[in-house]
This record gives sequence, C-alpha cells and structure tokens, in this order.
Amino acid sequence: MNSQPNVVPGQCWLGSPIDARPLFAAEQAALMATVRGLEPADWRKEAVPGWTVRDLVAHLLGDFYGRLGRDRDGHRDGPAFAPGETLEEFIHRINQEWVDAHRRVSAAALTDTVDRVGEQVARFFETTDPDKASLGVSWAGVDPAPMWLDSAREFTEFWTHRQQIRHAAGQETDPNPRFLSVVLDTFMRALPHTLRNSPAPSGTQIQVHVGGPAGGTWTVTVIEGRWSLTAPATGRPAARLSLDAETAWRLCTRGISSAAAFAKTRVDGDRQLAEAACQVVSIVY
Repeated sequence: MNSQPNVVPGQCWLGSPIDARPLFAAEQAALMATVRGLEPADWRKEAVPGWTVRDLVAHLLGDFYGRLGRDRDGHRDGPAFAPGETLEEFIHRINQEWVDAHRRVSAAALTDTVDRVGEQVARFFETTDPDKASLGVSWAGVDPAPMWLDSAREFTEFWTHRQQIRHAAGQETDPNPRFLSVVLDTFMRALPHTLRNSPAPSGTQIQVHVGGPAGGTWTVTVIEGRWSLTAPATGRPAARLSLDAETAWRLCTRGISSAAAFAKTRVDGDRQLAEAACQVVSIVY
C-alpha cells in the first residue's frame, strides 16, 4: 500500500528525476532582462506563427497566473473543455482567448506585471515537493506526472518562449549551459512515449547524443515491452543519433521539422529506429 497518496509511483521509465527548482529565479531574471531590452518595434515582430512578441509575453503572463491560481492558491474556476475538444484544441483555444483579451494592455504594463507575477512563480517552484503528483505531461505519456517532471516541463516552456522573443528581436539562442542542459534533459524524457509505436526486441537500445557543453547522451531501452530511460547503455546500440544542441531543442519544440533535423543528424545503425526517435516532440503540438 502506498502510504503517500500524493506521490506518483511506478514511473521509473521516465529516467532519473530532474531538479529545475533552483533555476526558476535565474530564468525569470533572464526573461526580464530580455523583455526590458526590447525596442518598441520589437514588440510588433512575429515571435511564433500568428503571435507577436507582445502576444507571447501576454501568454507567459497567462501561464504564470494559471500556475499560481491552480497549484498555489487552489483556484478551480476557469475555462472548461468544449464538447468533443481534445487536450491540444483546448489548450490552443484558451491560450488564444487570453492573448486576445490582453491586446488592449500596453507593453509597459505587461512588462511590469510579468516581472511581479513571475517572481512569485519562481518562489512557488522553489518550494514544491518533487515527488508529489502534479499535472500530466502529455508528450511524455504520463498523467498525473511527478512534480519534478511537471516543474521541469514548465521551466522548458519559459526558457523556450524567451528564446522565441530573443530570435524575434534578432538575437541568438542563449547558450548558457546551466539552463540549456536542463532543457535538453527534460525534452529527452519524451523519447519513451515517442517510440511507443516502434516495437523492438527486449534489450534493444537507441542512443541520442547531443554535442556541446549543454549536451549529453540519452539511452532508451526496451524493457518488458516498453521503451524506458532507466537501463544503462550496454554494448552497441541498435541506432545512435548525434546532433548539435541548437538542432535538438528546435526539433523538440517544432522550431524545425523532423525531416530537417534528421538531415542534420549523424545516424549510425538502424535508420528506421533513428527516424522514429527523430519524431520526438516535447511540447503540446
């Protein structure tokens, strides 16, 4: 019997826990440095298809309020699923409704509010119990998810949106490995779910190697009929993919297509398994 009903058991296939909690304050500071450094014209530039920089900053504010209301304050009112609506459709709809409602809010007012509320979000995550059951992470195939994965997923969203703002303003990706290493490690937790429809004999392994100071190597293994991140690398993997960090995070967020990423990836071994792994998506898409 599980004596801790709020703890998520039996999800070791996700790999070792990630502790993103100490990074939220630094990420918030980096976000504010980026936003406060924008020129007036930057706010009108497209950050993601259909959204300007101003829209994306408003979306971040919505994420902040949603997290605080739901998990810190126990607030349960809010939008509900429409009949027949999928999770992806629901999220895209409520995100768009929030952005549309905030188009009357000035860039200056958004900046000040994101600053104040974002600091509260960082403090909230610093106090979370990493083993507690939390929101599901659909792209990892787990619901409920342990808070460590939910927190890490939220960190990757904040980081990714900051890069999209930077890119819109003509800046390159922030290469700080302190942030990017956690982002990549979190994104790779999607691999077992990505490969769920790629059966292989027990013990089959696929390795994904990302180069550079923020990179690493992740090994997924078939254990008892499912892909898992728990087993250590043993011998020669059936397929090995090697790619750079920029390609890796853009692939996982669909900033680059899987075909384009695969063309930039060195593949050794089974190309069919490698192509399956290169379908990885670590966002709601």
